Amino acid sequence: MTTSPVQLPLRSILWVLFFAAILGAWAVMFMMARMSGVDVIGRPVGMNMMPMTSFGALFPMWAIMMAAMMLPTMIPTLRNYEALMKSADGTRAGWVGVLIGYFVTWVGFAALISVVQVLLIRFNAVDGLGISTTGWFASGLLIVVGIFQFTRAKEICHSVCHSPMTYFLGHWKTGFAGGLRMGLGLGAFCVGCCWGFMMLGFVGGVMSLLWMGLATLFMIFEKLPEIGHRVTKPAGVVLIGAGVLLAVL
Repeated sequence: MTTSPVQLPLRSILWVLFFAAILGAWAVMFMMARMSGVDVIGRPVGMNMMPMTSFGALFPMWAIMMAAMMLPTMIPTLRNYEALMKSADGTRAGWVGVLIGYFVTWVGFAALISVVQVLLIRFNAVDGLGISTTGWFASGLLIVVGIFQFTRAKEICHSVCHSPMTYFLGHWKTGFAGGLRMGLGLGAFCVGCCWGFMMLGFVGGVMSLLWMGLATLFMIFEKLPEIGHRVTKPAGVVLIGAGVLLAVL
C-alpha cells in the first residue's frame, strides 16, 4: 500500500505509540510482579508479598495485563485494516477506532475475570497471588481449556481471529465510529477464542511473567495466517495431557 507524504508521518506516529503502549504495559507488569514479591514464574519469594484480593486492586492489574498480552496479537488485524484503507475508504481514525474497540472489549473481560478471581479467593480455590491452592482445580482448568480447543465455539471464534480480513469485508464500516464497532466485534470473537489462556493464569499464578510471555507467544502464533489453524488442536492435546498428568501425580 502506498501512502502520501501527509499520511506517512501519522501512520508512523500511531504505530510507534502502539508499540510503546505494549512495552509500557509489560514494564508495568514487571514492576507489579516485583512489588508483589513474586519471581518470574509467579511464585512468592521473601516475606514482602502483597496479595491482591479486592476487585479494586485486581481490575487495574488485569486491564494492564490485557494490554500487554492481547495488543501484540492485534498486529495482523491492524495490518489488514491498512490494506483496505485505500480500496474501501478506510481512515486512520477508523484504524484507531478498531484498536480502541478491541481493547475496550478486553477491558470488559478484565472486569469479568477480576470478579471471578475474587470469588475463587473467597472459595479458597486460589490464594491472594492468584495461584491455585489445590491440584484438582489446576488439573481441571487445564483439561477444560484443552477440551475447549476442540469445540465448535473455538473454531468459529478462531476463524475470525485467524482471518480478520474476512470479518472486515463482511462488516465494513467507515470512520472512527465504524472502526470502533468493528473493533468491538473483533474483540468479542477474540475473547471467545482466548479466554481459556487467561484462565490458565490461575494454574501457576496470574502474576507469572513466564505464563504471560508463553501465552502471548502462543496466541500470536494462533492468529498467524500461515500456521494458526495448525496449532489449536495440538495445544489442546498438550493441555489435556498436562491436566491428566497433574491429577495423577
